[in-house]
Amino acid sequence: MKLLHVDSSINGANSVSRKLTKDVVAQWLRENPDTQVEYLDLSVETPSHFSSDAMGFRLPPSDAALSEAQQRENALSETLVSQFLAADVIVIGAPLYNFAIPSQLKAWIDRLAQAGRTFKYTENGPVGLAGGKTIIAALSRGGIYSTSEAGQAMEHQESYLKTVFGFFGVTDIRIVRAEGTDMGPDNRSKAFETAETCIKAVATRSFEAETEAA
Repeated sequence: MKLLHVDSSINGANSVSRKLTKDVVAQWLRENPDTQVEYLDLSVETPSHFSSDAMGFRLPPSDAALSEAQQRENALSETLVSQFLAADVIVIGAPLYNFAIPSQLKAWIDRLAQAGRTFKYTENGPVGLAGGKTIIAALSRGGIYSTSEAGQAMEHQESYLKTVFGFFGVTDIRIVRAEGTDMGPDNRSKAFETAETCIKAVATRSFEAETEAA
């Protein structure tokens, strides 16, 4: 089994989402000690943002008209999508920045969204090609968004991740939230306690079967 551990926070050692992903991976390894882990830090290895050159992967690789920039961007996209497709489990740290995910994380996802690799178009609509994977998204939020309709409408973090990976065909998407971390020490402590309990549940291969049985 292969696990891809992805962090995107710019806050280094002070990052809540990095703590969450570290704990998720540690819990997963306790349950599955033979898992191979690969690490990707998007705040350090940030893919260049999507551009016309980065659209080169939509052209035939042998096309002599590809510029050096397109070939370079093609190679980066191929590396990232191959890494993603090779993983059985992907643990993603996603802080909430201005109601959405970090641009570093969005740049990575833009490289994964490749027709013929992670999805395809058919006469009946798009079909995901990356099914059979487990996504564990570790979300950090300074405020509280999950407990009200107004809050849920404002966040484009969890909703976006579920949408895009669902579009890729992933049906096993598990969420860990630590929210309200900037709303005083009591709320912060409660956020970590809630997240810790959630991590023990989601970071196990039997999570889906257990929740269905319940």
